[in-house]
Amino acid sequence: MKNRLDKALISVLAVVLTALAVASCSGGEVYDTYRHTPLNGWDRTDTLYYDVPPVEAAGLYRQELGLRIDDDFPFTGMTLVIDRTIEPGHRVSSDTLRCRLADDKGNTYGKGVSYYQYDFAVAEYSLNKGDSLHIGVRHIMKREMLPGISDIGLRLIKKQ
Repeated sequence: MKNRLDKALISVLAVVLTALAVASCSGGEVYDTYRHTPLNGWDRTDTLYYDVPPVEAAGLYRQELGLRIDDDFPFTGMTLVIDRTIEPGHRVSSDTLRCRLADDKGNTYGKGVSYYQYDFAVAEYSLNKGDSLHIGVRHIMKREMLPGISDIGLRLIKKQ
């Protein structure tokens, strides 16, 4: 009897692990990378670059931006420019992203305790099989140097 229970438990565990593995692979993410910025200040002239390798399938893709800040960030929001070049064809486009990070009282919208994580949708666009992207992210705040920004990330997700 104990032997049958052990086999049943192993079978159930194998099914659960297989389901988790399949679910984790079906998210559609084709690129997810973060770049560090100096915590003492991200200069307005410092553009962060991301090179997305050629995509394996044509379709609609969603671009998202991840942002990590700490308590030293002095504002309730930030404005970023995302410049995108799709190759081949050298198709160039830009998006301006206004990131609301906290309410007027300073209560953060991000997730975390001493570092706060934010995720923002940037754009959706069609890519052909084999298209690659070169993406630059920079801030356009009035202040030259922005302290308290830890990382800026870029995620590209194939929509189902």
